[in-house]
Amino acid sequence: MLTMQHKNYIAIKASPLVSVITLNWNQTVQTCQFLESTKKLKYANYEVLVCDMGSAVDPGPAIFSGKFPNTRLLKMDNAGRASGGVNWAVKQAKGDFILFINNHTEVTETLIEDLLSPFLNDNALGVTCPKIRSYHQKDIIEFAGYKPLNIVTGRSSLIGNNQRDNGQYDKLAYTHGAYTGAMMLRKTVIEKVGMFPQNFFIYFDDADLSARIKKKGFKILYQPKALVYSRTALNSSGKTAMQVYYTTRNRILYMRRNCNFFQFFVFALFFTLVVFPFNLFRFSLTRKFGHLFSFLKAILWNIKTKKTNNTYNA
Repeated sequence: MLTMQHKNYIAIKASPLVSVITLNWNQTVQTCQFLESTKKLKYANYEVLVCDMGSAVDPGPAIFSGKFPNTRLLKMDNAGRASGGVNWAVKQAKGDFILFINNHTEVTETLIEDLLSPFLNDNALGVTCPKIRSYHQKDIIEFAGYKPLNIVTGRSSLIGNNQRDNGQYDKLAYTHGAYTGAMMLRKTVIEKVGMFPQNFFIYFDDADLSARIKKKGFKILYQPKALVYSRTALNSSGKTAMQVYYTTRNRILYMRRNCNFFQFFVFALFFTLVVFPFNLFRFSLTRKFGHLFSFLKAILWNIKTKKTNNTYNA
């Protein structure tokens, strides 16, 4: 059960500016579909920043012809690429609150005000996350918060994933992690805890950011009234060799950064005795040698790279 703490009813603007940030890389059609859904937003004081990360085809003509309200297209230069797309976009944002959201989503009419409202009476709150359901099966939940990280396996699982929505996750609840594909933060929280970790690239960046947010004393809240539809599943069964590389590499890196000595020792023991031989066997048996190479390369990267190298600041 949720117990709100620090109810000082903090003063924020009646209708603060919200900066909505989404990334685009060779997905102009998806991005325009997302932007089309923003036309239904009832909240008036917002801006949408589309950060293009060097797409092969300029998305500008398609975006401008859509006449999407309050939308700016940001084209990354070399400085932007060096700092990471999201971090670079944050520097361009004018809002007091920032809503990070994937371009393969569809927003609902009251998304912004539903994510904003909990901030009004909880000054310990740093992040709000919406309920995410499938765009293709609109009664199927994909995200209703995160379960605690399993220190042994180095994994945390999604709450409600692939379950039919019967209202079982319709209560406000503090959650153990934020999903960076749809979450709202105070801009001051980013200033206090730092930017997204650059060398994660993909996977576990949300876990690392969530850990730092909680270490600074901020709460992460799941807000079921806020609803987003995702066009792609958050969990996928088969992984490419690249996904094997980044999930393995970042899983180890996250544990190195966020665990004490004993916790990491337990994880390392499990990884060495269970995960390593299991993947060695299954990739060899299925002749997925590219996956095996990526798995071993990810381990080697952690051996060679400092855990604090190129982390938070843009």
